[in-house]
Amino acid sequence: MRALVLHPDIKSDQGRRGPEFALDEAVALAAALPDLEVVGADIVRLPRAQPGLLFGTGKIEEIRQRIEAEEIGLVLIDGPVTPVQQRNLEKAWGCKLLDRTGLILEIFADRAATREGVLQVELAALSYQRTRLVRAWTHLERQRGGLGFVGGPGETQIEADRRAIDEAVTRIRRQLQKVVKTRALHRSARKKVPYPIVALVGYTNAGKSTLFNRLTGADVMAKDMLFATLDPTMRAVTLPDGMDVILSDTVGFISDLPTQLVAAFRATLEEVLDADLIVHVRDISHPETEEQAADVRTILSDLGVADTARQIEVWNKVDRLDRDTADARRTEAARQPHIFTTSAITGEGMETMLAAISETLSPPRFEAVLDLPHADGRKRAWLFEQGVVEHEEQGDASTRLRVLWTARQEKAFRVL
Repeated sequence: MRALVLHPDIKSDQGRRGPEFALDEAVALAAALPDLEVVGADIVRLPRAQPGLLFGTGKIEEIRQRIEAEEIGLVLIDGPVTPVQQRNLEKAWGCKLLDRTGLILEIFADRAATREGVLQVELAALSYQRTRLVRAWTHLERQRGGLGFVGGPGETQIEADRRAIDEAVTRIRRQLQKVVKTRALHRSARKKVPYPIVALVGYTNAGKSTLFNRLTGADVMAKDMLFATLDPTMRAVTLPDGMDVILSDTVGFISDLPTQLVAAFRATLEEVLDADLIVHVRDISHPETEEQAADVRTILSDLGVADTARQIEVWNKVDRLDRDTADARRTEAARQPHIFTTSAITGEGMETMLAAISETLSPPRFEAVLDLPHADGRKRAWLFEQGVVEHEEQGDASTRLRVLWTARQEKAFRVL
């Protein structure tokens, strides 16, 4: 289907995103849907939004002529469109219209792979439809009479539709409860395995899945496309120091994410809430990388992730920068203890980042001096296997060892 993307740049809106970058993102969103050909994209500057039509009548006629001339079947509006505006514009233009929320829901519906993902999308879509149903069909409210207190012969069409949606929502929530219980059992099983969870989070298309694939050898869908990953993928990874961790790749965040989806995908993002370490992956080559990072932090806060949660920041896609800019970014990151520059494509910065993950997750170590009889070779060998020996000094009857170990290692040593 041929599509036209429009970004309304409303003067009264005090948004911090540049309209050009917002339009680029909207086009990228549209490109994430299969069988959709974007044949045009424009910024439409407006002094204010018109209540019933969004645009002025002159602009509507101009767009109508373009739709007709270029045989456009779908118009995507990058922003909120009320049900009344949608109905009026579709009538004026003679084609289908989707606003930003509707488009994101379409992408999520196309991408969701797990049972939970599919159910969450259905729930979000029904919530979206219900609000639009109520507002779009208010003219039917008194169509068939009755007081509206109970159903039956006097029930209006809007109430019947609303009831059908509510029944579907109740059914899906019951199914979701079962799925969530299963996931809770899986999480409980993981907690019995003493592996820390490391969650990759970030703005959509920041390179999380490419990074995940490089670190795990997995084959997660990783394309230069918004929302390439929707359902969380988890793999066990052994870090260079021998520590085993579970790495989780999560859905990408986006500005103005529909509130229905933030709520609906909270369960999908449970790995983030449970994570021992959050790795915030940023596309450092993007012109609005700072704004994207701010959006991610806001959504993390909305999800209930405390500011005190352990986090490191990874400035990814450094390979896309010119040499001077890349060097400046590397220098800037090097001055800050929890920021690292990487390229998931070339592998730059991987070792440094993994070492930082190990260091952040490692429990505190303390020093101790041990005197082991020469006959106690098994304990000595165990200490060297653990890599905790800092210094060894041979005596006549015993060996003196200075060790740097964790409380868990000390406890294990005492029962050898």
